Amino acid sequence: MSAILASCWIPTRDEMPPEPPAPESLTYSLTLPAAPQSPAIAREAACSILRAHGLEDVAPTAELVTTELTACACRFTPTDEVYLALRYRDDALRVILYDGHPRHVNTRLATACDSRRRDALATLAEVVRVSQGDWGFGEARQPGGGTRMWAVLPRAGAGAYRLPPV
Repeated sequence: MSAILASCWIPTRDEMPPEPPAPESLTYSLTLPAAPQSPAIAREAACSILRAHGLEDVAPTAELVTTELTACACRFTPTDEVYLALRYRDDALRVILYDGHPRHVNTRLATACDSRRRDALATLAEVVRVSQGDWGFGEARQPGGGTRMWAVLPRAGAGAYRLPPV
């Protein structure tokens, strides 16, 4: 009987050899306070996560995009926190920020608010364009509403992007 049990042995998580995380397993979420220090915290978290998953080549671009989206979310939200999500799918990094700013029902207010948000994301728009990615914002499809902002950075484009010299 013990021979049969021994052949069915399945190692526990602690007994398995550690494998480094792969890019495809990158899926993280983080709730941050809507505070001035949060863009720096989000940037550092993104850097650590990307390096742990072997995505050092996209880290500089992704850090800039994460910082810009987090700063905008913290600026516009009327709530105490914002929500950051990082996902890697189909050879692209997705950076998503949710804030509590509701979409305006009045068309003029919505247009003015969207214009202010677009202006605040001008640097992000250029970085994403040069990286051959995509970005946008709109109504959050989460309970409680708010605004969802996102950027998609293809690995090849984000890896080739270089910050201008200072």
